[in-house]
Amino acid sequence: MELDPAIRTYYERGEEADRLVGGFPSGPLELERTKEIIGRYLWTESLDVLDVGGGPGAYAAWLASLGHRVHLIDPIPLHVEQARAAHGDVSAELGDARSLEREDSSADLILLLGPLYHLIDREDRLGTLREAHRVLRPEGTLFAAGISRYAALLDLLLRLDRLHEPDVSRIVDHAVRTGVFGGPGREGLFTTSYFHLPRELRDEVLAAGFAKAHVLSVEGPGCWLPDFEERWSNPPRREAILAAARAVENDPEMLAASSHLLAIARPR
Repeated sequence: MELDPAIRTYYERGEEADRLVGGFPSGPLELERTKEIIGRYLWTESLDVLDVGGGPGAYAAWLASLGHRVHLIDPIPLHVEQARAAHGDVSAELGDARSLEREDSSADLILLLGPLYHLIDREDRLGTLREAHRVLRPEGTLFAAGISRYAALLDLLLRLDRLHEPDVSRIVDHAVRTGVFGGPGREGLFTTSYFHLPRELRDEVLAAGFAKAHVLSVEGPGCWLPDFEERWSNPPRREAILAAARAVENDPEMLAASSHLLAIARPR
């Protein structure tokens, strides 16, 4: 399948398996909040879940541990191997989010917690969302994640303190103006990506045929804390970070202040 070589190289380093459990400072916040939001929609104990672009299988393993039937698809062979090892009941295969080898109306939940990040072309993103719409059952639910348009700006200014570097500043400026982040070639930066505005993510989901969609902020402002790890290790401060995220998750004025956005949608 087609995959930007820079993206493939980035993920073949094998670092994604640790990102949500501490390999990236606010990864645990992203993991906990994403699970919290998805958990609100687990209406029965035995759902057919398709985790598209599920990486090493953090969410697939969690859902399988709850008793759901989970199948993961990812374009990176290493991720498929890691996902199979993450939980004995998770099945996994190589595949392309834009062309799913799955039957119509065969899944109760579809997770797109990564593919939209790396599809620069809007038609590719719409194609991925249309495939999810095709495979979802009429009463099913889609969870589609996007990176916020201002994620690199805030991260490199507030947490990493690299926005003063001329090359970094140019990359970030381009991302803010166009949504396209061209990080490859600069040490410590994310790979080729597309960063969404909240309304843009919602509009793309609706344009793909979904009847209802809304967008939530995942991490809230806590993901930009330079001392995140220290605060997260302290239970009262951890709860304050989570409470802040919950307080603004629906606030349209605050959606873009988070690192990740999560669109929740139904086919009808």
